[in-house]
Amino acid sequence: MAALKSFVEVHPDSHFPIQNLPYGVFKPDPTSPPRPGVAIGEYVLDLSEIASAGLFDGPLLRGSNSFHQPTLNEFVSLGRAAWKEARATIQKLLSSTEPTLRDNATLRQKSLVPISKVELLVPTAIGDYTDFFTSFHHAKNCGIIFRGPENPIPKNWYYLPIAYHGRASSIVISGTNITRPRGQSFPVGDSPPSFGPSKKLDFELEMATIVGPGNPLGKSVDVNDAADLIFGLVLMNDWSARDIQGWEYVPLGPFLGKNFGTTISPWIVTLEALEPFTCDAAKQDPPPLPYLAEKVSKIYDLSLEVQIKPAGREHAIIVTKSNLKNLYWTLTQQLAHHTVNGCNLNPGDLLGTGTISGPEPDSLGCLMELSWNGQRPLSLNGVTRTFLEDGDEVIFSGVCKGDGYNVGFGSCSGKLDVGLHQLFL
Repeated sequence: MAALKSFVEVHPDSHFPIQNLPYGVFKPDPTSPPRPGVAIGEYVLDLSEIASAGLFDGPLLRGSNSFHQPTLNEFVSLGRAAWKEARATIQKLLSSTEPTLRDNATLRQKSLVPISKVELLVPTAIGDYTDFFTSFHHAKNCGIIFRGPENPIPKNWYYLPIAYHGRASSIVISGTNITRPRGQSFPVGDSPPSFGPSKKLDFELEMATIVGPGNPLGKSVDVNDAADLIFGLVLMNDWSARDIQGWEYVPLGPFLGKNFGTTISPWIVTLEALEPFTCDAAKQDPPPLPYLAEKVSKIYDLSLEVQIKPAGREHAIIVTKSNLKNLYWTLTQQLAHHTVNGCNLNPGDLLGTGTISGPEPDSLGCLMELSWNGQRPLSLNGVTRTFLEDGDEVIFSGVCKGDGYNVGFGSCSGKLDVGLHQLFL
């Protein structure tokens, strides 16, 4: 069977072939209102133009206003049947054998915009943000660093996907600068805690679920139905100030050590696009409680990479190669557990996976692990790092390798701006 191809030229290494079609929100120019789009090669397909041309003519999307909105919230709320209808329509329109868009020069010019010329925005209005802690290797390493090797992982971690409620207001799009936070850190001896700019600023390699239709307050979601509430995934950098976090997190968990900034990638890759890359999830021992026991427990074979471009340097250096399949708790278990008490999720909500670390030294998902809390400096082509310095840029990427094509997320990047401590000198 011949591989599906688009009339839009797509480089073989592109993350955005016709097999992917990730959704985002963009402004074609600074004065234009935001609108939904789909990435194809080096272009964005403007879905508002496609909708205005009457080309979403299936039973679920005919007459829908969802592609004339400034966010994707209305569209993701429609559910899987509508998502499938939209994907089939877009895939057909972009196909090399379909003349409707290919041979309409006027519509083609209006609807296909170079990605390099647009402003990409946070794709949904994120009402709530939860961050999980679901990688075994990350949990074990953190436990050894902070509590010692005798009992690094608490008993509850094996029975439930642990999480905390984050701050949605400080979630930013890839390419946004991050300012070094200030806060309290551990006291030395009998002295009061110190206060100042974080000296242990870190990245965390994560992915995040974008919630689709959501669930009513008081009604939990069956773990075997949870995939129907997941619209897709994005890359996520959960920036972390380890010294601030370490002092404040007992007894209620992270606060100022996390909520100063969280970066996500602009393109939401749907579960339909990821379906060819499913694989068996990690074996869970002890077995999960019945409400978390899945009939089929799956994850995605999705390669992840972190690069750091040190301040003043021309080239970025790879520091981590991991994979989404290193998670212990699956995406659907995370969502089901979130709702088991009746908590309602809403369209566009964000659920972070937690740091995705693997078993190998080069697969660790944050500098705290890579440098073992500052004890083992990393060599980055002539400079060393234990934690991030102002001017450093961190770049995440993620991709699934298909037969002659990629399904990828593009990049998720952020650069450390001038710190607050410098602004107040």
